[in-house]
Amino acid sequence: MSLSNSQYEAIEREYERNRDSNRRLLEARRSEVYSAVPAYRELDESVGAICAASARQMLDGDAGARAALREKLADISKRRSILLTQAGFPSDYLDPVYTCADCRDSGYITDESGARTKCRCFRQRELSVRYAQSNIQDIIKRDNFSTLSYEYYQGDDLQRFSLAVEISRDFVENFKKRYRNLFFYGTVGTGKSFLSGCIANELLQAGFSVIYFSASGFFDRLAGYAFDAKSREALQSFYEDIYQCDLLIIDDLGTEMTNSFVTSQLFSCLNERGLRKKSVIISTNLNLEDLRDRYSDRIFSRVTSSFSLCKLTGPDIRIYRKRMKNH
Repeated sequence: MSLSNSQYEAIEREYERNRDSNRRLLEARRSEVYSAVPAYRELDESVGAICAASARQMLDGDAGARAALREKLADISKRRSILLTQAGFPSDYLDPVYTCADCRDSGYITDESGARTKCRCFRQRELSVRYAQSNIQDIIKRDNFSTLSYEYYQGDDLQRFSLAVEISRDFVENFKKRYRNLFFYGTVGTGKSFLSGCIANELLQAGFSVIYFSASGFFDRLAGYAFDAKSREALQSFYEDIYQCDLLIIDDLGTEMTNSFVTSQLFSCLNERGLRKKSVIISTNLNLEDLRDRYSDRIFSRVTSSFSLCKLTGPDIRIYRKRMKNH
């Protein structure tokens, strides 16, 4: 399921906006430093003259001119760094600014052989456009570790939530090093989707590709492709995306209309991603008995054996907040 030319052009324009924005930020920082540290500006302005003089020396056949230039530039770089830190600025304050350091906001990475491949950040933009994942941007603005609060929990509920937060943070910190799946389950409104959003936020910022679906949306899309003979190519593309993205989040499992198609597709998804060592996060209001009864022993076995189980309990936080707001 390829993107249209206009969709690719929109992505390219986004990269261009990022480059312009970061360029303006760097220019503003440079003006700030020049104003606060005149000696830094003098060093910057001396580089052009030094390079020009060295170029003339090289043209005249001076064999040591190139090495001398490198030495002079290294000395200037060191002196600039010292001036910055002495003035209270970070030593890298005037380094180039990138939204994605991997591709330097180009969307592509060039390897040693000169081959260009799409960066993780470009891949995520493709996924976001392809599956109308704009909702994930709303989720991560609202649900992130900086807004996390323990005030709604007490006793055993607090202990369970604290453990789930600890597991979630560890999941993020070791995501690149260790394959792991998470299964958030328990009573309604206790933070399961919130923690999924926190994790998505962190991993997206780290440059990993994330696909986030409600269970009903996920299986509806699968069914739409699977039962339409004209959508075979789209179905294969969808399978590859959900099998290959760095993290797949299925939210509110159990809210979909469960049938044999859903059960078989869920198992296939978990099995294939397991074979590829690609992580999955599932959140559900079902308890473990309901999971086994509603789906299959195979799915129950897969979840209980290859997922970290995080049970959350307590009052419905959304209702609690609404009541507090009305008081």
